[in-house]
Amino acid sequence: MEQLKREEVQVPNAPEKKQDRMPHIYVLLFVISGIAALLTYVIPAGSFERVPGPNGRESIDPNSFTTIEASPVSLMDFMLAIPAGMAGASEIIFFTFIIGGMFMVLRRTEIIEIGVDRLARKFKNKSLAVIPVLLTLFAVVATTIGTPELSLVYIPVLIPLFISLGYDSMTAAGIALIATALGFTAGVMNPGTVGISQQISGLEIYSGFGLRVVVLIVIITIGSLYVMRYAKKVKHDPLKSYTHEEDELKRAKYKDALKQPAKRATKRQLVAIATLPLFFGILVFGVTQLGWFMLEMSGLFIFMGVIVGIIAGLSLTKLCEAFTEGFREVLMGAIIIGIARSVAIVLEEGQIMDTIVYGLGNLVGQLPSTLSAIGMMTVQLFINFFIPSGSGQALVTMPIMAPLADMLGVTRQTAILAFQFGDGFAHILFPTSGYFMAALVIAGISWTKWVKFFVPLFLIYMGIGVLFLLYAQLTGWTG
Repeated sequence: MEQLKREEVQVPNAPEKKQDRMPHIYVLLFVISGIAALLTYVIPAGSFERVPGPNGRESIDPNSFTTIEASPVSLMDFMLAIPAGMAGASEIIFFTFIIGGMFMVLRRTEIIEIGVDRLARKFKNKSLAVIPVLLTLFAVVATTIGTPELSLVYIPVLIPLFISLGYDSMTAAGIALIATALGFTAGVMNPGTVGISQQISGLEIYSGFGLRVVVLIVIITIGSLYVMRYAKKVKHDPLKSYTHEEDELKRAKYKDALKQPAKRATKRQLVAIATLPLFFGILVFGVTQLGWFMLEMSGLFIFMGVIVGIIAGLSLTKLCEAFTEGFREVLMGAIIIGIARSVAIVLEEGQIMDTIVYGLGNLVGQLPSTLSAIGMMTVQLFINFFIPSGSGQALVTMPIMAPLADMLGVTRQTAILAFQFGDGFAHILFPTSGYFMAALVIAGISWTKWVKFFVPLFLIYMGIGVLFLLYAQLTGWTG
């Protein structure tokens, strides 16, 4: 009978074996980097002059593009691309390590298990309702402080919660990644995309608030329904989960948690739990008022891990061991970030990044005026593969797209919206997005399985983007 059960479980998952033969993500990114190196021998080299941009960051002069002497990437340059990518992405790599270490400390204190246990029992009979609640909460945070990287923080908490409620890791990762990407995309108060773009374009900061709020509501609603539909299917038939095999150990640990007596917190654990909102408040204040980014957030999370761990009763030795174990768990994700960054390093070393941006800008200029905004979104989507940083992409593309919009009869506000749609949704699709790939590693989900889960929703969002841009174009939206 046991053998029969095992066979019944294995048969539906047989096609998954084929996915196991997909190239490892290291191989995929290495091949992409190699293709980028070959392109430096084909695409003419070119360059824009760099000028001071918003917030002291470097931008480009859109009228300064010139072709320059070709400098194709040599074998030595290509060999150094990955180490250079590691160095260039050091802040997010360090951030990933600290997130892993900090959460392992919290696990050792058992306060995560206590919190998950209470949430699971509270939502036991209405578990689907927690999906739109969490997705909306995370999206609002991301649209306010512009940090989709916080998905790395949410995933380790959500996985045990949703496994205990009868769902899977894909549901948990979907909530965290989709929510933060949606908030970042809508950018109602996002300083790193909308704020910088409007400064470059000479618009009032955070103007166009109303339409962006509508965008946020629409995409959150669609995202919630999509994740809920998948989660409901998984709960009804666990074998339909994209991560059924990967979740085997997690199910063994968390699925029957609600059958056990409720977990009780000690006095020290209660005090430790009470400090968590304080740290989150400091985080929000630092990001919104002091301009904090990954380096500062990493420092805060180190303090958070140490202080919460000591309050909860961990010895200094156990504290250090927990950090080390957490570092090990996210090692692969951290390495992926550096390899992904090597693609942009190769294009920059070969002096063709600016040529690609210039050429795509000219391509948009050839489109009929009614399609110009959609063309801008498509171009921004393509560029996001090579520049998976929202603020970085804004600094490179908006000095070109803003004056181009004037010539094409598109408002600058609409050009920024096109940038938001082209940049934002792709952050959780392209393998060159470092934080996204690290999040998948933390969740234990392969990129190919995520693509299978997310691409239908991505296409829906692209369609939604087209509709909003047509509205903005036809109404002459200026905010």
